[in-house]
Amino acid sequence: MATLNIDENKCDLCGICQTSCPFGAIDIVHDKIEMNSACKMCKICIKNCPCNAITFANEQTAAINKDEWKGIMVFIDHLEGEIHPVSLELIGKATQLAKKISQPVYCVFIGSDIFRKAKDLLCYGVDKVFVYDYEQLRHYRVDIYANAFENCIRKVKPSIVLVGATSVGRSLAPRLSTRFRTGLTADCTVLDVRENSDLVQIRPAFGGNIMAQIITPNSRPQFATVRYKVMDQAKRVDIYSGKIEICTLRNTELNSRIKVLNIIRKEKQVSISDSEVLVVAGRGLKAQKDLAMIEKLANLLGGQIAVTRPLVEAGWASYTQQIGLSGRTVKPKLIITCGVSGAIQFTACMNTAEYIFAINNDRNAQMLKIAHYGIVGDLYEIIPALIDRIKQEGNLYAV
Repeated sequence: MATLNIDENKCDLCGICQTSCPFGAIDIVHDKIEMNSACKMCKICIKNCPCNAITFANEQTAAINKDEWKGIMVFIDHLEGEIHPVSLELIGKATQLAKKISQPVYCVFIGSDIFRKAKDLLCYGVDKVFVYDYEQLRHYRVDIYANAFENCIRKVKPSIVLVGATSVGRSLAPRLSTRFRTGLTADCTVLDVRENSDLVQIRPAFGGNIMAQIITPNSRPQFATVRYKVMDQAKRVDIYSGKIEICTLRNTELNSRIKVLNIIRKEKQVSISDSEVLVVAGRGLKAQKDLAMIEKLANLLGGQIAVTRPLVEAGWASYTQQIGLSGRTVKPKLIITCGVSGAIQFTACMNTAEYIFAINNDRNAQMLKIAHYGIVGDLYEIIPALIDRIKQEGNLYAV
């Protein structure tokens, strides 16, 4: 960590550093110069200090022995033993990364009465599944789940830990990264690994305007969360040699400060993330009533309607229908965008679709540049014509 040090013996409190700071980060308190939280380490104060009283110090981070940390561990997200598909996607990506650095793939499976499902995980080619099977772990409680997860990491010492960016994963991963005093990159869209086992994590940053590449070279393990439908699912293998290890916890590690009073099951809805066909309405739509036209096309194609963020903010659609960084990530076989400009916040969450079809009256729209097929024109003319054509000739697209 870098710091700015002030030598009080040299400082004559001239105030030049304070007036030259563009961020207002320097205060004079009790006849002493102090840096406040606004400091950006720009070093302008150092250049302007006539007394050379301010110096920059870059503290050296202790090197970690990376050879002590081996393997890629995937947290298995599930509900009463039913494994969330994002976990299978992470196993697929972990297998790819592990081959590059010749390291094993592990899974940590936490819950109650889950041994049978743990056996199913071996069919995806993982090397070992660590199972924490206790009645106290039947319902997700973040404190004891974190205890079990921490216990596994300390025992196995994996180099990389991958967690799905579900509601469970997003609450669990930050707690684990804090306990191990290491970094966590959330909502990664691309993962790669270097020969020295440094995980290359790529995600949208600054509101989605850039794609940031992040590495954690000086600490282990390396934590990353990944959204559903970003990676390809692992393929089942005919022959496997992985093993299951039943793990134990102390009674103190199973004592939760959270008490589950009642469980109310939420009505299951078909998520746009699971749909094979999506028709997306964007800002090119003039009125809320025009969503009926978009929905009609989606129904004819056997798909669902989705929207961009402005339509949710306008109250035209539910947030569960939104595609984007603040909404859902999708990977359908076919996606048709109607009046969508193609901001990176949107495209980063749908650009892995098998076929992308864009309708926009602006031939310079970013959406047309990433689409496989596009029509430049008025969606109010194109969509009704498309609906009539499908009615006449039937659904030309078979998923």
